[in-house]
Amino acid sequence: MSETTHYRWNDMPKEQVSSMIDRRLIIGDKMMLAHVYLKKGCIVPRHQHENEQITYILEGALRFFIGEDGSTVIDVRDGEVLHIPSNVWHRAEALEDTLDVDIFSPPRQDWIDKTDDYLRDS
Repeated sequence: MSETTHYRWNDMPKEQVSSMIDRRLIIGDKMMLAHVYLKKGCIVPRHQHENEQITYILEGALRFFIGEDGSTVIDVRDGEVLHIPSNVWHRAEALEDTLDVDIFSPPRQDWIDKTDDYLRDS
């Protein structure tokens, strides 16, 4: 029988990924939930991953550029949700200071291992 776990966001460690991004992670067996804190002007470089992604904006706004050429532009604001299927190219820009909730299935191993160099300051 699996164990049920109760979390409080404020009790979860906040990782500074870069000078523009912080995050908190909750990791299950088959999914991951993340609070991602992006400062205005933050650029999340173009990338793709096998993980299906749902992004829910709690505060602020992100502009997504979808597709290999980034030609589909979608602004996602507080209270809105974007679903990004597996292996779809995307990048994002924080239009404001933003708090988003990202759900990934399966969990992002590169985030767990901290091998997500595309997000980190060089």
